[in-house]
Amino acid sequence: MGNYRFIISGGGTGGHIYPAIAIANELKQRFANADFLFVGAKDKMEMEKVPQAGYVIEGLWISGLQRKLTLKNLMFPIKLISSLLRARKIVKRFKPDVAVGTGGFASGPLLRMAASAGVPCVLQEQNSYAGITNKLLADKAEKICVAYDGMEQFFPEEKIVKTGNPVRADLVNNQIPREAALKFFGLDITKPTILILGGSLGARRINQLIESELALFKKRGVQLLWQCGKLYYEEYKKYESDVVKVRAFLNKMDFAYSAANIIISRAGAGSVSELCLVGKPTIFIPSPNVAEDHQTKNALALVKENAAIMIKENELDENFKTVFEGLLNSETRQAQLSNTIKSLGLPKSTEYIVDEIEKLLK
Repeated sequence: MGNYRFIISGGGTGGHIYPAIAIANELKQRFANADFLFVGAKDKMEMEKVPQAGYVIEGLWISGLQRKLTLKNLMFPIKLISSLLRARKIVKRFKPDVAVGTGGFASGPLLRMAASAGVPCVLQEQNSYAGITNKLLADKAEKICVAYDGMEQFFPEEKIVKTGNPVRADLVNNQIPREAALKFFGLDITKPTILILGGSLGARRINQLIESELALFKKRGVQLLWQCGKLYYEEYKKYESDVVKVRAFLNKMDFAYSAANIIISRAGAGSVSELCLVGKPTIFIPSPNVAEDHQTKNALALVKENAAIMIKENELDENFKTVFEGLLNSETRQAQLSNTIKSLGLPKSTEYIVDEIEKLLK
């Protein structure tokens, strides 16, 4: 056996795409002869990232509802019907053994049509507050793989399996020496290094914060590895220096994490899961502009365990300097945060999810 066919959908953001690719990679390891088809939203980043990972993807004409009344919202019913019809054709043609959804609007029509065709479905929910697509699909799923406790408020308890979130394989057993990582980025091995992560597109408020505190960082003798995002690189690349390395995107995340002493990050589900494995003291600055404020909830799940620090965007001006200097000055606090966040990591998450998929294969 092993000639299985897997259809996978998840996208819109890296938080949905990278788990989907990680699951596909683990399935491919177990079933070398398997066929894979990804389904995404036509104008979203999965149409670029999935082929780069070596998989075929087809696009649906689907997008989410906007918070304000817009022309896009008026088009939503037409897009939904179009996507359902196309998804039905894709499922009928590809004949998958299992369908996997990792969230994002494209996974809604695809898994709905797969379930109606009798294909067993597995959902993977990354956040501590479930996304709307996965909530709507819950009744169609055989299993729902989650990363946080308490998810029975969103899903039927008998379907839930706590697996954790898939993370990139190179982070699970990261053996990059710190000196090699610092040399890779052209940083000084004698200085503390602050890694700033605002997501692949970037985070305007975090970039504004770092820009405004450059004098503080210089005074405290720290150096920065600043991933500002591709939307903001042209604006912030002027700050590149011996002690400030500005990058649109960091392709070598294992090197970046090894170089860091302290990490300042958004609190997307994928980032939180990675940072639990990395085990470095972290200050989370959640985005307030995401559905159901789920980044704040993700960060709070760690703060409650005394595993990380969180500063809300509207409190940065008042609190950042005090919080940052307090952490930088206390090796004891850094060690405590590092040890606790690492204890929450689930390094075999992808394997556990694929175990659940494997159980559904006939």
